[in-house]
Amino acid sequence: MKNAIALTINRIQLALRNRLFLFFSLMMPLVFLFLFLGIFSRGVPQAMPPLLAQVVCITVMGNFWGLSVQLVTFREQGILRRFRLAPVGAAAMLASSIIANYALTLPTILLEFLLARVIFHMTNFGNIGGVLVLCTLGVISFASLGLIIASVMNTMQETQIINQLIWFAFLFLSGATFPLVLLSKYVQNAALFLPATYLVDATQRTMNQSVSLTSLVPHLISLIVTAVIAFSLSVKLFRWDATEKASRNAKLWALATVIPFILLGVYEMTYGQLRRDAQVTIQFVRQPIWRRMRLSFNNSHRCPRNSVCYNPLRID
Repeated sequence: MKNAIALTINRIQLALRNRLFLFFSLMMPLVFLFLFLGIFSRGVPQAMPPLLAQVVCITVMGNFWGLSVQLVTFREQGILRRFRLAPVGAAAMLASSIIANYALTLPTILLEFLLARVIFHMTNFGNIGGVLVLCTLGVISFASLGLIIASVMNTMQETQIINQLIWFAFLFLSGATFPLVLLSKYVQNAALFLPATYLVDATQRTMNQSVSLTSLVPHLISLIVTAVIAFSLSVKLFRWDATEKASRNAKLWALATVIPFILLGVYEMTYGQLRRDAQVTIQFVRQPIWRRMRLSFNNSHRCPRNSVCYNPLRID
C-alpha cells in the first residue's frame, strides 16, 4: 500500500512537470469555459448548464491525450525502466497513473463549477452527485483508452498522430463542441459509436434535466466495461523499455476496447433515443436566447394603440 501511494505521489509530481499535460488538463478547459459560458450562452443563466456540461466533458476527455503522451515520454526517456527495479508491477504502475490523473482533474472540474457560479452567476447545476460519478467513470475510461494507445505505439510520432485523429473525433463529432443535432445525419450515425458521445449526452442530461443515474444505465455500463477492457489489455501489453516493440497482434488486441460502443451504437441506431435527447438539450440553449431577443425587440418596437405590428422574432 505504501508503495502504491508513493508511486501515485511521484506520478503527480512528474505530471506537473509535463507541459502538454498541463495544457490539456488545465489551460484548454478554462479557455473553453470562458468561450462557452461567456460568449455562447449570451449571459443567459438558463442556457449555461448544457454548455458547462460540454466543458466538463472536454476536461475529462483530456485524460486520454495527456496520459498516453506522458507514458510514451516516460518510456522513451528511460524513466519506466528505472521503475522496473521497484517492487511494483505493471498493474500498480498504470493504476497509479489513473489515480494521479484523477487527483489532478477533479480540482479543475471543481474550479470550473466555482467560476461558473462566481463569474457567470450560474445557479442550476442539476444532479451534481451524478455529474461527479460520471466524471469519475469518464476519467478512468478515457485514461485507460490513453494507456492502450501508449501500450501499442512504438514512438512519440506515432502516438501524436493517432492521438490527434482520435481526439479530433472525440472533440468535434461527439457533441462536446458542436451540438450533435447540427451535424449531418451521417455524422450523427458515426458519433453513436464514439465513447465521448455517451459521456457528453449523460453529463448534459444530468445537468439539464437532473436525471438520476438509473436513467443512464446503458451509458454507465459502456463506460465501465470499456474501462475494464482497456485497463486489462494495457496491463497485458505494457512495455517498460523503448527497445521493446509492440507486435501487430498487440494492436489487434487494442481494437477490443471499442466493442462496447459498437454494440451500444447499433442499439442506439435501432432503438435508442440519444438524438432525441440531444434535440431537447439544444432547446435549453436556444430558448432563453430567443426569449431575450423577443423581449429586446418588443421594447424597441412598441406599436401604437389600435395598430398591428409584425414581429419577425415571434415564436408560435
